[in-house]
Amino acid sequence: MDLHPVSGTGSPVSRRRFFGVAGLVAAAGVATACGSNTGRDGGSSSSAAGPATSTAGGTSGSAGSAGSAGSGAASGTAPAGSVSLSQWYHAYGEEGTQQAVERYAAGYTKAKVTVQWNPGDYDKKVAAALLTGSGPDVFETGNGPSIDQIQSGQVAPLDGILGSAQSDFTASLVERMSYKGKLYAVPQVIDMQLLVYRKSMLDKAGVKPPTTFDELVAAAKALTTSDVKGLFLGNDGGAGVMVGPVLWSVGADYLTKDNAVGFDDPNVATAFGRLHELFASGSLLLGAPTDWSDPSSLTQGLTAMQWTGLWTFPVLAKELGDDFGVLPWPKFSATVGSPSVPIGAYGSTVSAKSKDVQAAKDYVRWLWVENTADQLDFAQSYGFHVPARKSLADKADKLKSGPAADAVDILQKYGHAQTPLLWTPASGTAMSDAVTNIVKSGADPKAALAGVRTTVQAELARVAK
Repeated sequence: MDLHPVSGTGSPVSRRRFFGVAGLVAAAGVATACGSNTGRDGGSSSSAAGPATSTAGGTSGSAGSAGSAGSGAASGTAPAGSVSLSQWYHAYGEEGTQQAVERYAAGYTKAKVTVQWNPGDYDKKVAAALLTGSGPDVFETGNGPSIDQIQSGQVAPLDGILGSAQSDFTASLVERMSYKGKLYAVPQVIDMQLLVYRKSMLDKAGVKPPTTFDELVAAAKALTTSDVKGLFLGNDGGAGVMVGPVLWSVGADYLTKDNAVGFDDPNVATAFGRLHELFASGSLLLGAPTDWSDPSSLTQGLTAMQWTGLWTFPVLAKELGDDFGVLPWPKFSATVGSPSVPIGAYGSTVSAKSKDVQAAKDYVRWLWVENTADQLDFAQSYGFHVPARKSLADKADKLKSGPAADAVDILQKYGHAQTPLLWTPASGTAMSDAVTNIVKSGADPKAALAGVRTTVQAELARVAK
């Protein structure tokens, strides 16, 4: 769950970064908007050159009290335990997030928790730290730790940590963060991508919200005028972020359930070929001032439909009022595939080199399983995100009406974890390169995907132990 505000839009860059590489997440298979496979753009909304460290556990007052939803922190109360733990976060761009996580840590009475805020390339910092004995005890990972981190023993399994709450967590994310029956991260909050459209523009053109790819193409054409393009999938025509939705739209996937190549279905090549036809149709917005993760193209009337993320909803509501609706990526045809949206989440993870692995697990259980008040606060008060637990999503006031409620319904019905655990960076790069050549250059889809298949099979032979 993936990502930090873009100047002038107020949209979080964190979630966007999470899902930006989300496109590549899907494509590049990086470890999100708020999850590698996170969509992170590698930047930071902070101007600090290094990590900001704050020690929590002495008093909660220094962390601030705004936005608290029952963290359980008692001002001036020192932790009862003598254990010290370090906890790392990437630098979320949403205002107040750092103070919030420091406040949560201050409310834990069984250990003294030091929170480190990490601007810059968080994934590289974590990867380097895990190779030493000086890394964090608890840290967040985009869509969970990578298969290489798991197989090399760098992260600790969290057996039984969810307890009776396991069925309450979004199943696809629990599966994504598990390997051989063992869970390696606890989902924190969920971010998602989806299709957003201007109701007034569709009504004026007599266009109904599309439910199939053919309907989407027809709608984009009907909505295109001399001043407005019908659809915006990113300045690359969707090559970066549409891999997963295109696969799922025909009922395929990156990998099968038994970890074999999942895109051999002939419909996959056909679907990517159709995406190139859309790219060349003149109905797509290309070369926009901002990319897909920013809602400006939709709010400024440059396009009638845009692929973007849940994090843009506060801006959309401010600029458009109730003049926007939401949709999943449509199924390929009336008889093939299903609608879909990519979802991602940062997961709380424990280092196998922690000074006290059990104490670190206990803290993760307290914060992300037991402490539902702070989980709800984290999802609602700093940006716009969906709690990782269904029962909390039902309690999230901001998600109970309008497009936000529709988005949650779409997520629960059609959400797919961005990429499978065994989809490695090498597999992602191969797919990203192939899809870019198909969409932008008209490369033969079958030939391009055959090359991806070779790379993916080699990677699976390496990691499918």
